Amino acid sequence: MGVAFLRAWTATKDPRHLDAARGAASALATGQLESGGWDYLVEFDPAKASAWFRRTDKGKVPDADAARRKNSSTFDDDNSQSALSFLLAYCDATKAAADTRDARIREALDYGLAKLLEAQYPNGAWPQRYDGRVRNAADYPIQKATIPKEYPREHSGVNYSRHYTLNDHTQRDCIRTALEAFHRTGRREFLDAAKRGGGFFVLAQLPEPQPVWAQQYNARMEPAWARAFEPPAACGNESVGAMRTLVELFLETGEEKFLAPIPAALAWYERSPLSPGTWARYYELHTNKPIYGDRDGKIYYNLADISEERRRGYSWRGEYGVASFRNFYDDVKRLGRDEWNERHTPKPRTPRRQAEHAASLEPRVKVILAALDEMGRWVTKDRNPRATTAAGDRTDTRLFIANMELLSEYVEAATPR
Repeated sequence: MGVAFLRAWTATKDPRHLDAARGAASALATGQLESGGWDYLVEFDPAKASAWFRRTDKGKVPDADAARRKNSSTFDDDNSQSALSFLLAYCDATKAAADTRDARIREALDYGLAKLLEAQYPNGAWPQRYDGRVRNAADYPIQKATIPKEYPREHSGVNYSRHYTLNDHTQRDCIRTALEAFHRTGRREFLDAAKRGGGFFVLAQLPEPQPVWAQQYNARMEPAWARAFEPPAACGNESVGAMRTLVELFLETGEEKFLAPIPAALAWYERSPLSPGTWARYYELHTNKPIYGDRDGKIYYNLADISEERRRGYSWRGEYGVASFRNFYDDVKRLGRDEWNERHTPKPRTPRRQAEHAASLEPRVKVILAALDEMGRWVTKDRNPRATTAAGDRTDTRLFIANMELLSEYVEAATPR
């Protein structure tokens, strides 16, 4: 929502949009944890907020009290990374402003970026969650990934929050955030962190005959369990994100080492589909058989054998962007880094092309304007097909954000420069 309002302000210069973006940034500054990132929510009820150990609590609460509070920055689901990305964009857009309310927002950004670097392991990986506690580097040696001959076949209940994590593209999103920080600040330490993150992907590629990536690794660089239905495995989903990030790092740096893992991984995809254009999320280590998990912490070989709740509530099979990535990779290899970057660098539109772009957006703009109700809202009336009861009328932030982006793009295209 903050990004949507910031985008609207850049398009219109209406101070109301900037105030709304500032409100979102201020909320993040309020809820920032001492560990540098964010949980999935920010609690504003003073009676409940004391359950969290926030950055602004440092030095104000006894150590024993602080130790009992929640202080886990979440990198899963692009959570803390997207917050930092918004703060980077906000502080960049308002750097010439003199509003005193922005000082605490900039402090939150600087602190969060420093903690993002602190959370990175010596081998370049990030954990799923970071609690801000000092780690002994000797406990996390830098080494290549291996597939042990024997590994746990049932979930052991081990806390996986410190594992090196690719699940839900955690590692990719941390790298992209570090690169954005480098682009917006020019500070080399963020580029170095992104490159170390790519180095982890190189190290984490599993050995033949399964030269792709696992969803998470333990400190010995072995594929590991996460949740009870997420077994150690070669992963058909997150491996695509790993490859795409490696190509992005090559385009950023020109370092060929980031491309080296990709041919073997693509060859694995060629020999591992369930059917044309479809792969399993998990492949058993050593055998490469598709496997599935359930909340009982066991491994299954048939999707029909797991509970209906897990069959419907998780992605077990899919295309996973393999074809799109292959086209991307082939284009980069064919064109070379310099020409690919040149072709994909945004160029200013001529007045004629600007007008043509605005005209192309008009039909969609008319549709979303017509959808506004008498109070100026986009109201969603349908319900989640997985839900057992109707959700009722509601405003959907995803719809709001998409519509605001389109309107902002149209205003920019239709406004003479």
